[in-house]
Amino acid sequence: MPKVRVLAFARLRELLGESREVALAEGATLRDLWSSLLAAEPRLQGLESGMRFACNQRICADERTLCEGDEIALLPPFGGG
Repeated sequence: MPKVRVLAFARLRELLGESREVALAEGATLRDLWSSLLAAEPRLQGLESGMRFACNQRICADERTLCEGDEIALLPPFGGG
């Protein structure tokens, strides 16, 4: 079971804390990780709209397969000017 480190920002950080370690099944994807986080924290429901994932400091699609030790950042939509 690979373990990944999850970093959360903005509202996601308020709900999940600054970081946490999550164990996933072999072959799990970023989408699987999100589903696991939703199961643990239902208040995340609806926050995935516009959210991006970064794996090891690179933006990537939610179908990316995760490996032991990956660092995942959950990036909510950012506004500004």
